[in-house]
Amino acid sequence: MSPETTAPIDGPPARILGDHDATFLSRIEDAGLNASAPPQQRWMDGWLVRTNPGKAQRARCVNAVAEGLRPVGNKLAECRALYRALSLPVIVRITPFTRPQDLDGTLRAAGFAYHDETRVMVLPDLAAADLRAKPLAEGLRWAEVSPIEYAEAVGGLRGSTPAARHAHAERLAASPVPYRGFTLTHDGDLVACGQYALEADLAGLYDIATAPGYQRLGHGEWLCKRLLAIAITDGGARAAYLQVGADNDAARRLYTRLGFSDGYSYHYRTTTPAH
Repeated sequence: MSPETTAPIDGPPARILGDHDATFLSRIEDAGLNASAPPQQRWMDGWLVRTNPGKAQRARCVNAVAEGLRPVGNKLAECRALYRALSLPVIVRITPFTRPQDLDGTLRAAGFAYHDETRVMVLPDLAAADLRAKPLAEGLRWAEVSPIEYAEAVGGLRGSTPAARHAHAERLAASPVPYRGFTLTHDGDLVACGQYALEADLAGLYDIATAPGYQRLGHGEWLCKRLLAIAITDGGARAAYLQVGADNDAARRLYTRLGFSDGYSYHYRTTTPAH
């Protein structure tokens, strides 16, 4: 085992959940990959290798989306060298659509640690969702913001470094699919923020965050309903998806109330401890 690796930690496999159509879920996976595409990515024999230095792991990981012809070991060695040169850990994202299908086991045997199980939740029929939201309380203001402003807003709530905020803004501005970001403020203070990415008739909710002191007051639910309503009226969205940590019970309850249900799970394997 390489000195840079850790003992492997196992967890639930990536899997399709519920009774959703597999072709629909495959479209969701494609949309998620497109929405998280950074300028720093390259194609490597069936692997989409991303090296964005921002906070989002999906923008700085390997996505094995096709079988390829080269041996997996050779590609892993090339990835190790590439990420080492950039002072980034080697992170591989494992989904039900990963190819080859046994890549997760190969990585585990090579010492790649399991971390961050994530659920992709889907809402296949937006027309059937109840998106009625209460009027904004006095003092609250809703506004659309630029990618730079949005990256700063959500980065501030998450404690992201200036470099990570810059990388996030760069990714949003260069995204192959359009994003729209919004903030909810109270007397000038940021209360919550959220954005959606639209591809064809699929709307993806991203970076939904509420400021400390304003949580559990319904702002997150109001924000999501408003984002989805705008995606329908302005963009023609007919279905929606989002990605949320499997252990984020509060967020998952919120999304379930909105009509979302689990579509599939994914996780990461890395050569460094989870961070």
